[in-house]
Order: sequence, then C-alpha cells, then structure tokens
Amino acid sequence: MKKFISIFCVLVLILSCTEQDYYELPKDANGNVLLTGISSTTSTGISTLDGSLTVTATLPNAKSGDVMNIELLQLQIPTTGGTTTQLLPMTGTQKTATVGADFKATVTYTRAEAKLTKASDYVTVVFNGVTEYAKARVDMVPAITSTKPIVSGVVVDVARTAETAYFNVNVMPKEAAYTGTLVAKRKNGTTGTWVTITGSPFSGTQPFMVPISGTDFAAGKDTMFYSFSAAKGTYMDEVMSTVIVRDPYFFLKKSATLTLGGSSAGRNLLINAAVAENDATANIAVSGSLVLKGGSAWLAAGKTIEFVPTTAAMYDANNLTNTIAAFTAGTKTTTADPISGTGTFIFKIVNGTAVADVYYGLLKVTSVLPGVSTSFEYRIGDKYAHLSVVK
Repeated sequence: MKKFISIFCVLVLILSCTEQDYYELPKDANGNVLLTGISSTTSTGISTLDGSLTVTATLPNAKSGDVMNIELLQLQIPTTGGTTTQLLPMTGTQKTATVGADFKATVTYTRAEAKLTKASDYVTVVFNGVTEYAKARVDMVPAITSTKPIVSGVVVDVARTAETAYFNVNVMPKEAAYTGTLVAKRKNGTTGTWVTITGSPFSGTQPFMVPISGTDFAAGKDTMFYSFSAAKGTYMDEVMSTVIVRDPYFFLKKSATLTLGGSSAGRNLLINAAVAENDATANIAVSGSLVLKGGSAWLAAGKTIEFVPTTAAMYDANNLTNTIAAFTAGTKTTTADPISGTGTFIFKIVNGTAVADVYYGLLKVTSVLPGVSTSFEYRIGDKYAHLSVVK
C-alpha cells in the first residue's frame, strides 16, 4: 500500500511539472499584462441613398494578425420550413478580415450583398475569431428628413391665411455630403393632382426651405399631401408628409398675475414678462385699483390697448376670425374690470406703426384677490410674423 501511494505522489509531481500551452496574454512595451475589455463595433451606417455599409470591430482580446470570419444575418424563414422568421446567416456573405495592430478589423458590404432595399430593413454583422467575437446591427435609414411646418423656429399648425411657413428638409446620405437637388410636390386631397412646388428643385445650403401657405388649400379641402424626393447615382429616396389646414387661431396661451404696486404691477404680454406699471413695455397694468389698462409710460408713447367683453366659449374656441369679427362689432373701452361680466375679454394692442405691430388676443380672468392682485390666462399671436416676437 505504501509503495502504491509513493508511485502516485511521484506521478502527481511529474504531471505538475509538465509544461502546458496557455494563451499568450497581451502585454505592453514594458512587458506588463494588458487587461482587455469587451469587444465593440462602430459603423457609419447606410441610408436609402448609399451603396454600401462599413463596420469596424474593436477586438481587445484578439492579436494582431488574427483572422476574423464575418457574415451577415437577416430575418429569414428557415430552410427546414415553418412560418416564423429567424435571424439566420445569409448565403454568400461570408468574408474575412485581419485584425490590425490597433485590435480593429473592418468589413464592407454593398447594399446588394446585404439585400437592403428600403428604410427599416436591417442586417446583423457578426465577427467570429479564435479568441474574439463581435456583433453589430445596421439599419437602413431614410436619407431625407423633414420637420413639420415651422415659422421662426416654432412648429405651427398651418392656418388658412396668406402667410408662409416652411418645411425644413435635409438630405443626408451616410457616405458623403449630398450635392444634388430636392424635388418637392404637393397634392390637395386624395383625388387631387400632384403639382410642383414653387422653387423646386431646391439646391444649395441645407436645410431646403419648402414653403407652405394656407392659400395653397382649395376651399373645402383641408388635407395636403407632400412629396420630397432626391436621387444619388442609381438610388432614389422619397418621403411623404401630410398637413391638415385649420382656421386661423392664436398660437400661444400664457398666464400672468398683476399685483398692485411694485415690480409686477405691469406685464409685457408679448414676452410674458412681469414689469413695473410705469415700465415702457407694460402694455397691460393695474394702478390704484385692479382695473386692467395700459401702463402709463407705454400709453404715453402713443401705444394703445382696447377691450371688448366676450364669453368663455369664445376664449375656448380659439378662432381668430370670429374673435376679430366680434371685436370689430363690439363696444371698445380702454379699461377692463376683471370682475365684470364673465371676466373674459378680447383685446387689441397697437404696439407700433407696422402691420405686424397690431396684436389681437383673448384674456380670461382666473382669480381676483381684492385690493391685491388679479390673475388671468391669455391667448396671443395671430400672425406668423408675431412668432419671432411673442414668447
């Protein structure tokens, strides 16, 4: 028994001294072991106007010179049958790439190889090596993007007026900056005819500014369809947009409180800023009582504010045409008692000599603290031109 134990110990000793193969740990120039991380990928992506996609994998656990086997995966019905798609290798997409000294490997596929034909199509790129693995999903995205109609940086609902708003349209392929043109068309109603928009094809500095006006809409037709298209080589992209026009309205709704005396007895309604009653921008104020009127210094500069009593229903409807008609037909005063009637008023501010210096609005008193303050909501901004001023 002792002899058997001795032989066993010798065998263990021999085995423990036998040289074994280990993976060579990466080291820096000083021979220190480098602690590696997790693989990652980057890609410029691919748009509907691009012909290829490129993916670079960073492989910290690989060695320079390692060969990575690469292939594409896509949702497919298995060859074994069934009706559920699975993420499976794509035939004919196998490639190799060598890891560089920077631990990176790069591969490029054409859109034909990747079978990408439209926005929302995607492929998964897989890198496989002896010591590393990386994966990236690449989606084909639209090259053309468009905002909703905008005026002075503000998105607006297009109103039936002669004023003009603009779609901000960008054409941005992934491979290189776009140097072509944008073709813009519109069609009023589902049975309408496509017509080219004035200024099309658009070129030059982006975004391309495509105009839209309420007068583009025919009477009784409130829906307009827009097409924006661009081409690059053999590829073409088109995006659609739909706009529903509405009756003219006040763009902004704000709230304010006027407090007797001090720095908040007045209000600059254009930017909704609290000011003193005698401030040069106080187009509404209280002084001595809670009766609403123009600020003293503002009125002295030749500016005016007038009021016409109205209803809460008028305020809630937010219809500019009806509001102006009611103001024109009503009895105008230069003051408004917040506790009279429904506490709701139409107002007209003349802040200068230009057409854009005339502001109509609606005001609804929400609370009154006798002898102290009055609070109200108000609607303002009846012209696109006002959107560069009113805040």
